[in-house]
Amino acid sequence: MLTDARGVPLAVDISGANTHDLKLLKSTFENTPIHRPQPTPRKKQHVCLDKGYDSADARKFLKRRHYMPHIKSRGQEEVERKTKSGWRARRWVVERTHSWINRFRRLLIRWEKKADNYLAFLHFSFAWTTLSSAGVLG
Repeated sequence: MLTDARGVPLAVDISGANTHDLKLLKSTFENTPIHRPQPTPRKKQHVCLDKGYDSADARKFLKRRHYMPHIKSRGQEEVERKTKSGWRARRWVVERTHSWINRFRRLLIRWEKKADNYLAFLHFSFAWTTLSSAGVLG
């Protein structure tokens, strides 16, 4: 899942549970339905990922798409947390979005046999989350 800085879902790709996250990186970015603005030297675009994406292929792919990758291992985050005052992890937005999606009982455990049906429910939950965060649903 790809989210913006507020945690609003932008793109998603689904696969089996035994698929490594790195293999879904390219397809998730290709499934983004909106065109992002062109990055400039003053306004760079960042991507924060966890240790599962820590590879040369992922960094190369993101740099080709003009993103600035922030991929840190768990040990590196622990060192920075202890040495830098006021430091906080950047991944909390994605984790919060996952929590919002888990409120939908139908998505917490996958009951649908067809991938298209599951994807449709994911899109419904994304729409609900986006409209709720925008204040449209109250």
